[in-house]
Amino acid sequence: MTEDARARADVALAAARAGGAVAESRFRTGIDVETKDGKTDVVTQADRDAQDAVVDVIRERFDADAVVGEEHDELKRVPEAGPAWVIDPIDGTNNYVSGMRSWATSVAAVVDGEPVAAATIAPALDDAYVVGPEGARRNDDEVAVAAEADPERLAAAPTIWWDFDRRAEYAAACRAAVERFGDVRRFGCAQLALANVAEGAIGGTFTNVQANPWDTIAGVKLVREAGGRVTDLDGDRWRHDSRGLVASNGAVHDAVLEAAREADAARDADTHP
Repeated sequence: MTEDARARADVALAAARAGGAVAESRFRTGIDVETKDGKTDVVTQADRDAQDAVVDVIRERFDADAVVGEEHDELKRVPEAGPAWVIDPIDGTNNYVSGMRSWATSVAAVVDGEPVAAATIAPALDDAYVVGPEGARRNDDEVAVAAEADPERLAAAPTIWWDFDRRAEYAAACRAAVERFGDVRRFGCAQLALANVAEGAIGGTFTNVQANPWDTIAGVKLVREAGGRVTDLDGDRWRHDSRGLVASNGAVHDAVLEAAREADAARDADTHP
């Protein structure tokens, strides 16, 4: 890892910790909840304040870099050239406002569209997932994807979100996972789903939806550094602008990819009856 990448890894961790601390201070305090584009698309002032804390840390060291973020007027797409930061102040806001502990603050540093360092902090779980000079780690421990090659011995997690007009795809994704894997999980937080792949807790996570970069890039970097594989629906290497996301331990990737494609077939059936 170059010195620049090391510096970005340090800042990613510091920024994620700062944002996570702001979010944790408001957790389970009865804060007001607003909706954005739908009944389940919620936001709180904690999201906005946590993002401000993240950006403040980044600006102290990398003031000229672009910032891509979910809240405020930050960029919504990752620049193809140059350095940028991709941040999600609270991934899993529905969990957060419900008092559930499965939410996280994520920060990824990218250069020319590719992640070079990342941190996902889950304060309510007391876990910090970091990709830096020491590789992929949870707290002080190195993590690695599961070695198991039999999908029936592993769980899989449909992730991201299918809106109310796309529930046939959601149902197909769950059915496809149930038919191929030993069990199914749904975290309600894409970054934690990816972290669970990276640490070997589940075999894979998938969606046929085009995911937002702030929901995915940090976790994708973590999975890859932990020895896993992340592709799009065609089986090609995943990028921040890919449609669909299929992450696995590598050994069961074909089964995870088949599940994602089955969900997408339901989309095609609705589009072309």
